[in-house]
Amino acid sequence: MNRVYLISTGYELLSGAIADSNAAFLTARLIDLGLQIVGKSTVGDDRASLEMTFRSAIATADVVISTGGLGPTFDDLTKIVACEIMDCQLEPRPEEEQRLRDYFEARHRPMPEINLRQAMFPAEATVLENKVGTAPGMYLRKNGKILILMPGPPREMTKMFADQVEPQLKLDCGLENQALRRTIKILGLGESQVEELLDDLLSDQEGITSALLAVDGEIQVKLSLRSGTQDPNPGSRLEYLTGLMRERLGKNVFALDDDTLTAKTARLLLQQESSLAVAESCTGGLLGKMITDLPGSSRYFWGGAISYSNSAKQVYLGVDNDTLTQHGAVSPETAREMAEGLRHKSGVDFALAITGIAGPEGGSPEKPVGLVYLALAYDGGCKIRELRLGLPDRELIRIISAKSALDLLRRHLEYNQGPAGGGKQ
Repeated sequence: MNRVYLISTGYELLSGAIADSNAAFLTARLIDLGLQIVGKSTVGDDRASLEMTFRSAIATADVVISTGGLGPTFDDLTKIVACEIMDCQLEPRPEEEQRLRDYFEARHRPMPEINLRQAMFPAEATVLENKVGTAPGMYLRKNGKILILMPGPPREMTKMFADQVEPQLKLDCGLENQALRRTIKILGLGESQVEELLDDLLSDQEGITSALLAVDGEIQVKLSLRSGTQDPNPGSRLEYLTGLMRERLGKNVFALDDDTLTAKTARLLLQQESSLAVAESCTGGLLGKMITDLPGSSRYFWGGAISYSNSAKQVYLGVDNDTLTQHGAVSPETAREMAEGLRHKSGVDFALAITGIAGPEGGSPEKPVGLVYLALAYDGGCKIRELRLGLPDRELIRIISAKSALDLLRRHLEYNQGPAGGGKQ
């Protein structure tokens, strides 16, 4: 039982108004578990489309996981339709009704009676507690299938999956002892470049499955040992394959498994007893947030400046007016002066700067949307990197820019070298 079908519901996803981060999260976690994704669908909130999608998914896979459509309103049909197809009757759960009433009472708000729809479940289903919202999820085993329904808001879904769904899936799918997995995390190469470098290693590896995922600008290579392998020492073979891949990918590998770019860079700063400040324009504080999301960051992080306007770049960072006039705010010259100015004012060992065009407006043939300059100022020099991201997604441009700036520092700390002098991505 290892074939999984993912269903994302909601017109906002179908129309592209918001990105489907739930599917990306679930895909990565399920592959880590050694499960096979056999299909994904995004469907609107109408009954006919939901019925067709759920019937197809249940016929195709052993496990069907759906996100969204568990609210109390008339268009929240996911649970109703899924239970009809599984031939299950929805019944009131008094304990769930009380939980809902307690939720609203604790917030001093009256509970609309329509919310009681969220307290209806089949007798044979396990209710998944929603610890950060009102819509509980559902875990149902029937006729050799597993149906899992979770809420759509990513904050609610990810916690529910990690705390309740993943442990139960491991048991039901016989994965509780399948711990032989590796994830190689890469920044600075595109998916096709990684695939080309690893082409022969990604195929014909008996007993080991591999998958490439693109996650917010990162490329992740996921390796997992197939269950039932006859290899007497599978762990050593997995480690050998991981080592071969790391050697080919070189300095583009920033972490393994659950390690992160921020955590890796933080360790390097601490090991070298170095301090950091950041100057951000198009990322609007995102880089500073990434750094301070990590507990203990005050040991190496001085702070930063969100210098969005030209005036802020001049007042807070000392960028010269002639530089802005001659080269513009999005230029290697301005990025350099931002980083060097902040390093001088703060007295830190390293200062990172980001300036660019996140879009969707503001681009030109000479400086298109997605053009970003990064600068790393340090004792003895300043490295500049140019990104030409060419993406229509403002938020993704900002995320990749912030990560790339941090990676510029990571490479310098780890290898005392990195992309300098306008290297392009």
